Amino acid sequence: MPGKHSLLGPSGASRWLLCPPSARLGESVPETTSSYAEAGIHAHKIAELKLLKYSTPMGPRSYTTALNKLKKDPLYKEDMDKSTDIYLEHIKAVAMSFSATPFISAEKEVSFTEYVPEGWGTADCIIIGDNILQVIDYKNGSGVPVSAEDNPQMMLYALGAYLMYKPIYEGIVDTVRMSIVQPNTSGDPVDTWECSLGHLLTWAEVTVKPAAKLAFDGQGDFNPGEKQCRFCKVSKTCRKRAEYNLQTEGFMQPIQMIPPLISDEEVGDILKRTRDLAGYVKQLEAYALKRSLEGGDIPGFKAVEGRSNRTFSDIDAAFKAVTSSGYDEALLYTRSPITLTAVEALLGKKDFSSILGDYIIKPPGKPTLVEASDKRPPVTTTTAAADDFATSVEE
Repeated sequence: MPGKHSLLGPSGASRWLLCPPSARLGESVPETTSSYAEAGIHAHKIAELKLLKYSTPMGPRSYTTALNKLKKDPLYKEDMDKSTDIYLEHIKAVAMSFSATPFISAEKEVSFTEYVPEGWGTADCIIIGDNILQVIDYKNGSGVPVSAEDNPQMMLYALGAYLMYKPIYEGIVDTVRMSIVQPNTSGDPVDTWECSLGHLLTWAEVTVKPAAKLAFDGQGDFNPGEKQCRFCKVSKTCRKRAEYNLQTEGFMQPIQMIPPLISDEEVGDILKRTRDLAGYVKQLEAYALKRSLEGGDIPGFKAVEGRSNRTFSDIDAAFKAVTSSGYDEALLYTRSPITLTAVEALLGKKDFSSILGDYIIKPPGKPTLVEASDKRPPVTTTTAAADDFATSVEE
């Protein structure tokens, strides 16, 4: 494949499909990484090893040696073993659902250059059986759950997988299924969506192909927005994004001030138009702080030393000094229960369920405002919600 990273790869598809010129604009910015990204890469290696052990001939000694090597890496965390087990169990369940043993491929590089110039990516798992092509992606992050529905990253993986195996399965596959396994989020660990092969190919021809040509050529219109700007490498200093957010200063002018209260329709319009503003300001502050610490000059701002809290230089030695002065050691410690998640990790899922199943409840989550496209069902005011959002009303 051409180079380590694809300019128009699946992972950035939600950005370059919506804002084509951002792809070339970000080329000049060096690739960066983080501890979270490095941990994710390491967890993927464990997931790949477990899938290879399941889907290809691999002796127990070779597997154990390889797994122990990964566990000795400083990036390894115990929860990676449990999270990747969930990934593997889902793959096993999918494989068992077919009428015959399906074809399974792990960490396969797929190409979709027919629609995207130099477009390629690496699919975590591809399964083909009966009339279904299924792509499964593992995500190690613990942030906001990612939806599989109409997910451009997953659809490009599926497109590449179909094009790769088209000579064998053309005329057989008519359904495309995409699953995202994300064990570390608070929601359902697996999200699955499917569409017809025809829908996928039409999307590739009508939506992807023209946007990809614009992006590859550095053409098209900039289109700032929360989704496409979130992971864009130039989002902090993009002029179009700045203009987009600064326009909100004057957007109230067209709103008639008679009657003096804005309508629900206007509330919705304002929320949509300012959705990106809070995140944008935080990114600008981070950029300005970094530039100031590097010696740059951001007019009107400077970097200073923030507040800090006192701390012990050596807590064990400090507490020893306290007890040596005659104070009871028990006074220096508090006792608190471990979390539910920690108890589950201690007991294991089976014992946790059998011992504590009757004591576990899952109360309704606190109401949160999302866009209408969110697939969760709407809720109306309840007693709990009313308490959360209670306001004082003058009689």
